[in-house]
Amino acid sequence: MSMIKVEHLRKEYPNVIPLKDVNCEINKGDVISIIGPSGTGKSTFLRCLNQLEKPTSGTVTFDGEVITDPKCKMEKVRQKMGMVFQSFNLFANLTIIENVTNAPIKLLGKSKEDAYNEGMELLKRVGLAEKANNFPDELSGGQKQRVAIARAIAMKPDMILFDEPTSALDPTMVGEVLQVIRSLAKDGMTMMIVTHEMKFARDVSTRVFYMDEGGIYEEGTPQEIFEAPKKEKTRVFIKRLKQLPLLVENSDFDYIAYNSQIELFCKDNLLPDKTVNDLQLMFEEVVKQGLAERGNTFPINVTLEYSEQDGSITFETTYGGEKFNPVNDGDEISSALIKNASSTVDHTYSEGLNRFRSVIRSGK
Repeated sequence: MSMIKVEHLRKEYPNVIPLKDVNCEINKGDVISIIGPSGTGKSTFLRCLNQLEKPTSGTVTFDGEVITDPKCKMEKVRQKMGMVFQSFNLFANLTIIENVTNAPIKLLGKSKEDAYNEGMELLKRVGLAEKANNFPDELSGGQKQRVAIARAIAMKPDMILFDEPTSALDPTMVGEVLQVIRSLAKDGMTMMIVTHEMKFARDVSTRVFYMDEGGIYEEGTPQEIFEAPKKEKTRVFIKRLKQLPLLVENSDFDYIAYNSQIELFCKDNLLPDKTVNDLQLMFEEVVKQGLAERGNTFPINVTLEYSEQDGSITFETTYGGEKFNPVNDGDEISSALIKNASSTVDHTYSEGLNRFRSVIRSGK
């Protein structure tokens, strides 16, 4: 039986609909990283799960109880579904140990002595026992977030939701927080984590949700999502791709303007002059000389693609007409120039559509 089942979850605001139709199941022991561009409803989704945001429609079932039912006692549910916020949300007027023990004493009825002893063990676990009597404003951001995690664990929840737990931290402090979350994963804690830390998501998750278009656009194992995403938006996001689409509709196109767009794209992405020259050469030899003058290939769709992840640069074009490979079937000089600028080239032809792709040699 799943721990959480989400069915047709929808959340509307007056001017935007971040969640249109979300459906998923979370099982005990799952560590799910939720990734995607900003503004795609990741944090809203998490907040709808514990009802900090009331869904417009749809149901959320937790441990067999429909918690979207107005009759549900959410204060009891939240004791089993902890949450760690990006802004820590510690009580400024309480010491660190008091922040950790406050809820177990008030909500679970623990004695102060038992809560203190357990709280100190948790602070040792997150490396902050020596800060027990300090106040939050005496701690760094990374330390505050580790306290927030200890506070969540102190309630002995069945699962924990993490809403971008490292986004408010200096880069030097991110590692210390992720290390604590990794240890929870090893212990089998069920977790859902909204994160922009891709390596962390890949290493620690059992499943990954990529959110876009108002829902879970694609989901899978870390290997499936990070190595072989099936959908284009996932691929663009994972590989941190920057793209320049160009459309050539007739032989009288403004070649100079297209060359300027290519140069600007390269400069915006800090690519070297050699790459600018190679891409412009590719555009001239493949599109202007090889395709546009043939007359039966329009429209010619060109996409320049730069990956911030691995630094690769590709030139890809699709076009109609009969089968035509610019390298094998084109002018001998053009063919040599194209091959010299490319580390690999590939051409396919199917049902009247040609696709030519070149990976440009590194100019660095």
